[in-house]
Amino acid sequence: MRTIIDLPDDQVELLKQLSKQSRLSRAELVRRAVADYLQRNHSNNGEEAFGIWRHKQLDGVEYQRRLRAEWDA
Repeated sequence: MRTIIDLPDDQVELLKQLSKQSRLSRAELVRRAVADYLQRNHSNNGEEAFGIWRHKQLDGVEYQRRLRAEWDA
């Protein structure tokens, strides 16, 4: 996918310098930066919440029923 982004001149200049040093295109540097950002910040589809109820005495379904009952009251 192609996209257009606006970068401040100082960032463009730094990318240009890094591109020369690393012998990678600016586009490749941006792709790698985006991939790194997504890897560090992407949720694992709730895996971090897995087991969150393990120490609760209340069953998850029962908890839902109680919450829904509040709306009926």
